[in-house]
Amino acid sequence: MQVVGVTTQQEVYVASKERKFRINEILVLEDRALDHPRGEVVETLSYNRLIPMGMDKSVVDTQVIQSLEQIGYDIGSDEVNVAKVRLFAEAPHPIRTGVSARAPRFEEVRRLLVKADPDDGMVLGEIRGTDALGDTVDPDLQNRVRLIEEGEWREQQGVPFLFDIRTMQQYPHIGVFGGSGSGKSFGLRVILEEMMKLQVPTLVFDPHFEMSFKEKVPEWGTDAPDFADRWLAVQIGREVGIHFPDLSAKELVNLLGASGGGLTDPMSNVVQSLHKRRDSFQSFSDRLGNVAQAIEEGEKGLKKRVHEDGLTPTEVERTKSLLELLSQYGSLPLSSVKGVKWRLDRLEKAGLFTQDIRAVEQGLEQGRLVVIQGDTWLLQVFSTYVVNAVYRKRREYRDARMNGEEGRFFPPFVIVTDEAHNFAPKGVDAPPKKALKEIAQEGRKYGAFLILATQRPTLLDETITAQLNTKFVFRTVRGTDIATLREETDLTQEEGRRLPYLRSGDTFISSAVYGRTVFVRVRASYTHSPHVSNPFDELRAIRVEQDDQVLRVVTNHLPIFDTDLLDVLTQVNRECGSNWEVHRFKQELERWTSQGVIVKKESPFVTRYDQPLQERDN
Repeated sequence: MQVVGVTTQQEVYVASKERKFRINEILVLEDRALDHPRGEVVETLSYNRLIPMGMDKSVVDTQVIQSLEQIGYDIGSDEVNVAKVRLFAEAPHPIRTGVSARAPRFEEVRRLLVKADPDDGMVLGEIRGTDALGDTVDPDLQNRVRLIEEGEWREQQGVPFLFDIRTMQQYPHIGVFGGSGSGKSFGLRVILEEMMKLQVPTLVFDPHFEMSFKEKVPEWGTDAPDFADRWLAVQIGREVGIHFPDLSAKELVNLLGASGGGLTDPMSNVVQSLHKRRDSFQSFSDRLGNVAQAIEEGEKGLKKRVHEDGLTPTEVERTKSLLELLSQYGSLPLSSVKGVKWRLDRLEKAGLFTQDIRAVEQGLEQGRLVVIQGDTWLLQVFSTYVVNAVYRKRREYRDARMNGEEGRFFPPFVIVTDEAHNFAPKGVDAPPKKALKEIAQEGRKYGAFLILATQRPTLLDETITAQLNTKFVFRTVRGTDIATLREETDLTQEEGRRLPYLRSGDTFISSAVYGRTVFVRVRASYTHSPHVSNPFDELRAIRVEQDDQVLRVVTNHLPIFDTDLLDVLTQVNRECGSNWEVHRFKQELERWTSQGVIVKKESPFVTRYDQPLQERDN
């Protein structure tokens, strides 16, 4: 192998007659003047005499071809393997053309590939193109991961990819991007498993109810860690909610705005006017309802009612209190009061005000991963409150320490969400967006970090995207998303062209820690999602189960005459929990007849369904 063609301080071409190059493999260039620089193969081609056309439009140009011919390659008959190699560090001057290239020994590239101690870092996968280093990998890095490729499990062959979570202090926040089926959610699961292994307090918003870590992958056997005491799943309205008396008027405005597409200025004024410190839900709701009733009936109507005959003392007092409310708040628009009441009732029906966030705070204090589950709209509302609450606690502790005060300890934490473009969309206000932007810009100083996953990076707020110092880029096919990712990372043009064709589970990791993009195969996860079963397999299994249930009942009643169908159907519906009609029952009988499960015999007077002849003989 040797360097050919025109070289630069960043890229060279390497050619070989005998050896085919592998994408992303590492080569050492034997240029002594530059202390043997190292680089990564970013594109490779093989030529032979049967495919001579188009050379000037691909990896190599005419100058490279001329260089190959000058050093003895027969372009017309030899198979020529050419690789484009990008140096890891820019050289002070171009590489000397003609120098040899070779595969490195692991000790020569360990500092380039391994940035964390294997016991303290997050073991996320295997670096692609490092298979040749497998035999020389240091013992502490061997057998760290297992992988799944083409549906088959395999052991580690190359160098494991280790992410040092401590570097987030300097390079905060992680983005996980990829289209449907790219392995994005799978990769996020692996990241969360590593967070649990390191006992990093983590808050996860799960709109798809898939971040469960109960079910272990059987293939791992006893090698899989036990996460039973490392995570906690809570649902909004069941285990967690918002303690209404703790809400300030400003926080209540934010919550109500999140529940119904934002509040108008008159609605915000209604909340500011009617909310009182330490209000319970019931007291605030009653006040809203009473003010709405008072405005609707008006002063004349209420005064007229006071003087009506037959009113009880209680009714008189209530009418007088409505008049008093009208004098205080009569200037508020009725539509705005009703709009606030509707939003408040919607949140109450969802169970948002039945609990508090103590379980979330305790889970974080214990170093656990806390998964909050709920519908997307409800998660948006709740996240607005809980993110501000835990971030405020962390800031108060850090600020107290900075001022020499004791302060109540609250741990640093990581906030994780899938479908992040719903929580912080570009160009549109969303309830949690302000809090997430503040953490994206200032959270590093206080120990608050983000991991945001989305299929559509183009739709994510640009300020937040720019603060994601590490990006996991899985298969992406939409041109606008690829363009966004290339703007936000150091993905090359060649890597951008590869994005639509990546296999599920392969990812480009653009990290400021590495100073370059690393191509990684994500390891097999220890656990799997409760939604992991194929829906078509599920459909087939349910259909077989239903058939077996009904056939058991039908078989017990064979032979069945068409005059008996209603009686048999009643028995089928009772024992199988179905709700079939006679027409549906006949269709199923005909289907089983065509499959040979039962036989059908017709006569001028009656139709009979019976067992196949061989079964009757038995």
